Formats: sequence, C-alpha cells, structure tokens
Amino acid sequence: MSRLVLGVGGGIAAYKAADLLRKLAEAGHDVQVVPTAAALQFVGAPTWAALSHHPVAADVWTAAEDVPHVQLGRQAELVVVAPATADLLARAAHGLADDLLTNTLLTARCPVLFVPAMHTEMWEHPATVDNVATLRRRGAVVMEPATGRLTGTDTGKGRLPEPVQIAQLAELLLAVPSALPYDLAGRHVVISAGGTREPLDPVRFLGNASSGQQGYALAAVAAARGARVTLVSANVELPDPAGTDVVRVGTAVELRDAVHKVAPEADVVVMAAAVADFRPAAAAEYKIKKSGAAPPPIPLEENPDVLAELVANRRGNTVLVGFAAETGDETGSVLDHGRAKLARKGCDFLVVNAVGKGLAFGQTHNAGVILGADGSETAVEFGPKAVLAAAVWDVLAPRIVT
Repeated sequence: MSRLVLGVGGGIAAYKAADLLRKLAEAGHDVQVVPTAAALQFVGAPTWAALSHHPVAADVWTAAEDVPHVQLGRQAELVVVAPATADLLARAAHGLADDLLTNTLLTARCPVLFVPAMHTEMWEHPATVDNVATLRRRGAVVMEPATGRLTGTDTGKGRLPEPVQIAQLAELLLAVPSALPYDLAGRHVVISAGGTREPLDPVRFLGNASSGQQGYALAAVAAARGARVTLVSANVELPDPAGTDVVRVGTAVELRDAVHKVAPEADVVVMAAAVADFRPAAAAEYKIKKSGAAPPPIPLEENPDVLAELVANRRGNTVLVGFAAETGDETGSVLDHGRAKLARKGCDFLVVNAVGKGLAFGQTHNAGVILGADGSETAVEFGPKAVLAAAVWDVLAPRIVT
C-alpha cells in the first residue's frame, strides 16, 4: 500500500477529484486529502473524509500536536494536486506556505504531480506559463490540461483531464518515480493507436481486438514529458489523452493517409496501432443475408504497409518505431519473429510483445522488448501499459536529433 497525498485546489473541477480519490483508493492506496479552504467551498470535508477514511483539514492548526504540515509531506510517496488552480500553481512556484497544502508541498521529497484546471486565458497568461516552467524546472510533473467545455458556455484548453488519466500517471510515478522527465519539449511525435476495421457490408467488418490502450498510454506519457503529440486513433473508445491532437480514422487506408499527412514534420513516429493486413476487395452495398446455401468466399486484397512506406519515404532524422504483436510457433519464439520483422521493416526500433488469451489486447497491463536496429534489446517486465510507454520514451529520447 502506497501513501499518497491528494491536494485539492479551489476550482469547480474539485468535484472530479472525488472520482480520482475513489480510483486511487480502490487501487489499494492510502490517500490523505488536503484541500485548500477554497476547495471546501466546492466539496465539503465530510465527502473527503468518507471517501478517504481520514480526517480532513485545510489549515495547519488542526491536530497541531502531530505536526501535519511537516509529516504529511515527509511520509508521502506521491503528491497529486488536482485541480491545481492558477492561484495554487503560483503559490507553489513561489514557495509560499500559507495553508496545509502548500506546507506539504514544501516538505515533500517524493514526486509531485500537478493537474491544472482553469480558464484558457488564465492558463495562457505569462504569469501562469512562468510558474509552470518554474515547477517543471524543479522536477515537478505538470500535466497539460484537456481541451473542452469549461465553466459556463466557454470551451477551450484548461479543462481538468479525466480522473482515469490522472490515476494512470499517478500509478506510473509510483512504479517509476523518474518516469516523467520534461525531456520531449519542442518535439513533435506522431502515434497511431487502436485497431482498423475493414467493411464487409454496411454492418459488418474485419477487425481485431486492439483497445488502443497502449497507444494512448504512449501519447499520455509523451505529452506529460513535453511533446506535441498527434494521435491517429482507429476505433478507440477511450477519452482523448490530455494535451494531444487526436485524428480519428476507421480503415487502414484512412490511417495511412492520416499518418503520411503529419509524419514529414514529426521527430518520431510510433506505429502502435493494429493495422489489418488485408481488406475485402469490395464491400457489399447492402447487408449480406443468409440464403441457406454456403456463403460465397470473400476475396481479400492487401492493405498498404504503412511502416514500410514511412521507412521508404523517410525524411531527415525522423525516428521510426513499430509495434509487433507476436505469438511463438514451431518456426521460432516471439523474439525470433520480432527480430526478423525488425530487419524486414527497416525501422529504427520495434516493440515486441506476446499476444494471446489474456495478453496485451484489451488488457491494462503489458510486457515487451524494445528491439533496436543497432542490436540493442531492452526488456520491460509485465506492468501497467504506461510503464512500457515510459520505457519506450526513455529509449527514444536520446535518439531524437535536433
């Protein structure tokens, strides 16, 4: 059981922190909620106490004999601040200690994850930009806010990311405290995710079991590390990773066109989507119905090999990365097939993972080996998909050439 502090700032998004608290508690963590006085205007102390099973206070005077303003930060293995308002980011950046939460931030020596939420104008104000840069320079992780509906009728960047996404990065920092350095700032990465669907008729398709979770984890981690992320998403039912540009596609050809459109200006392209190798030569105009006789065969034709095309048309120093979902057979192991595919594709890296019942597709956890064209092999043990994503970026970051 890990000990976490959940700091809650005084914004309307404070109500979403209750869902985040529940997710962290259900994952087995001991969470102490430390709201600001303003946060208690949105969600009362009894709610936080009931969900966390701990008493809740915003000031340094309650239970002063336990010295909470020092002990909470010392004992925490992770501090998550969600929502982090413009005011709270400013106080944290300037080292103020005028309530229990800011005192806790000064005494914490564990990873700190700030999750901003505010109106777009406040997020883009030079003061906030400077405060965020200061916090990142000191080693704190500051998520990019999501884009969407804000308070009232406003829409723009500044929305609190979905609690499931915040929890994903929190779990990553607990597993690997050094997983989110701000080392991809100024880089543009393109990632494909999900599984393509090739129509048979208006209601049926050829597809696969990919949920897109691994590609989305790659995108979320890259965004948290500072990259500008374009995510080409094929038939994924997940919330958009905060701070990313999502392009939605359906078929392999649509995915190919979308990737080729953005790849020329990318520093890295990661093909994590499960792209169908074949598609029906022609889709029926109407629903195919039973006739009592054996169904006619369905002629197939090959889909384009998007990764091979990227290698053939490579521009500059773009790093090209493939994913290989493999099963061992009588001709070789998963790694044998992965090494052969890396040589055949000609990409810079290939992430190989075993698939099958209960493995990879549709699962929250994964394992893999990152194979390099230079002969390097980096094994990543079974764990949350964000851990594999962080390992991939650890390998790629030093290879990105300006």
